[in-house]
Amino acid sequence: MNSKTLSRRQAITLTGLGVGAALTAKPHIATAADAPGSDLSKTFSFCLNTATIRGQKLGFVKEVEIAAKAGYQGIEPWIGTIQEYVAAGGTLKEMRTRLSDLGLTVESAIGFPAWVVDDDTQRAKGLEQAKREMDIVAQLGGKRLAAPPSGATNVPGLDLFKAADRYRALLEAADGIGVVPQLELWGFSKNLNRLGECAFVAIEAAHPKACVLADVYHIYKGGSDFQGLSLLGRDAVQVIHLNDYPAEPTREKINDGDRVFPGDGVGNVPRVLQALLTNGGPKVLSLEIFKKEYWEQDALWVARTGLEKMKTVARQTLELPAV
Repeated sequence: MNSKTLSRRQAITLTGLGVGAALTAKPHIATAADAPGSDLSKTFSFCLNTATIRGQKLGFVKEVEIAAKAGYQGIEPWIGTIQEYVAAGGTLKEMRTRLSDLGLTVESAIGFPAWVVDDDTQRAKGLEQAKREMDIVAQLGGKRLAAPPSGATNVPGLDLFKAADRYRALLEAADGIGVVPQLELWGFSKNLNRLGECAFVAIEAAHPKACVLADVYHIYKGGSDFQGLSLLGRDAVQVIHLNDYPAEPTREKINDGDRVFPGDGVGNVPRVLQALLTNGGPKVLSLEIFKKEYWEQDALWVARTGLEKMKTVARQTLELPAV
């Protein structure tokens, strides 16, 4: 893993509320600034990645209900949870209707097909898995599927030109389904762990729907500077996994479970979002956190608190002076 330190980290850090404060925060009361047509609502939409309440083991139906009750506009479920719902007798048609009735969109979904690996047989199976998962998302009326470097995380040296060819094959398979696979950056991986690598692969894929799924924690973990987001086009990043990270553990030792609510760490999330907005276009902010302490709390409280903290950093973003 890249061992460079993030030189601007302390210099631009906003004062965080801290995890202790997060656990006692009160939900925000909506104001005119949040209303449809406001700058906030025109710039960002707010989505719940169900990993944030995954530890409560609620099942897909309850996760959807909590997202709606907490006030989210979208949801980003995990494919495995959807499959468990179907195996228990639920149908995708019924869930699509439920989502519509609750005013929720499926902005993306999380799956782990091995579409980019070097082994031809494994990659072919991964592509077929991706097709099945994209079809599930499409039946729910969903828009996107995460496409991380599953299966290619432990051994470095993935040829980025070959990765681009494989991403194009994935995008072409998706064309007939109507779901966009987003090339997901994984900071802990030995491949596609840098923003520049993912941008390279997306560009060289030479497909009009190529895009990158960013994540505040993963960009930091992989060693890239957040300012690189400002070099990407309007539609190059449509969704960003929103979270924050503490000063300790260090970047070399930090892991998925150390993520905290946006604004409760040292990541200066408003500046990250400002860089992302440089090239224009609305962005989906999807709360993705794997923190055990949050999984031990009431799921609705976690969802509501996370939404308020996302809105807080989003408002701060819009108030920042231009750079």
